[in-house]
Amino acid sequence: MSNQEFVRLGQGDETGACCPGLLIAPLDEDQAVELAKVFKALGDPVRLRLLSMIASQAGGEVCVCDLTPAFDLSQPTISHHLKLLRQAGLIDCERRGTWVYYWLQPEMTDRLAGILTRPAGEPVPDRSETAGAAS
Repeated sequence: MSNQEFVRLGQGDETGACCPGLLIAPLDEDQAVELAKVFKALGDPVRLRLLSMIASQAGGEVCVCDLTPAFDLSQPTISHHLKLLRQAGLIDCERRGTWVYYWLQPEMTDRLAGILTRPAGEPVPDRSETAGAAS
């Protein structure tokens, strides 16, 4: 995912400018499409487990040979799930000889957290006020 796509996902660019997060202002159509791709990648239990296994690995990276035995799935199926996580910008990898090593892209998970986090100290809107305004 490019820096431009990150900005559309509600995060700052090189100048520090920042677009609003999901809980501050509504997403526009392009932002929603980009964000949905990432959440779709996270929406599968196998991919979510793979991401967790990669992110929690001591040393920051893990060989695919250590991931595959944890699942009752074929190696090509695991590779497909890893590919979708890479395409979503959640992980990256490098081939070393016959094995591929994976690591978390913390920038993306930090950005997702930022999009979903309410600004510190902001009160939660009173639902009764919101409901009263709609009447």
